[in-house]
Amino acid sequence: MSKIALITGGNRGIGFETARQLGAQGVHIIVAARQLAAAEQAVATLQEAGVSAEPLQLDVTDSASVAAAAKAVGERHGRLDILVNNAGIVKSSADGLASSQPLADWRSIFETNLFGLVDTTQAFLPLLKKAPAARIVNLSSLLGSIAAHETPGSQIYEFKAVPAYSASKSAVNSYTAHLAWELRDTPIRVVAVHPGYVKTEMNQGGGELEVEDGARTSVAMALLDDDRFNGKLVHLGEVLPW
Repeated sequence: MSKIALITGGNRGIGFETARQLGAQGVHIIVAARQLAAAEQAVATLQEAGVSAEPLQLDVTDSASVAAAAKAVGERHGRLDILVNNAGIVKSSADGLASSQPLADWRSIFETNLFGLVDTTQAFLPLLKKAPAARIVNLSSLLGSIAAHETPGSQIYEFKAVPAYSASKSAVNSYTAHLAWELRDTPIRVVAVHPGYVKTEMNQGGGELEVEDGARTSVAMALLDDDRFNGKLVHLGEVLPW
């Protein structure tokens, strides 16, 4: 029986590459995207590469869309083995100062990066509980590490240009730890991942890693067969500080 994975924002970037790599290992992929046409296009590309995949309309900022998506997956499959909460947005502070980023930015970023993630997780948790050993992978970032932000000489110590995004990922890390604790006596494992500084549309192609490498941590955590990283923030097999 093939595992079933749902990936939000799975139509492009790290999400699509995560879908491709998981699909290459025999996982059936549900590509979830805000626009069904975008999901369908991604699925067509995956299927051409021999991946078993299907499209799903899912806007994480719309609770009705989230609920409808969970109902559709439940009716079609009856369970979900892997949930990759990949959808996310970023906006820069105009002058790189936390005090000047508009409140509207904070609201929209948290709506997608945190509230949408929580809503999606809660909606699909009943299906995840029906799987033998489900995995929840939350896309986070080193920018969510308060310890790294406060440590002189760290990779991000002098980078403070996206305060709302960074704070949203700190919240994702906290939610990951809380949910992992709640589910500790179940077969479900919950992990936050830092993909690295990846060359994607989100950062206008800037970055140090190719998309293929940026997806590696998400794929590894989705297929993890033990609990050594449960509740942690992980990058390429290394636990990062909160």
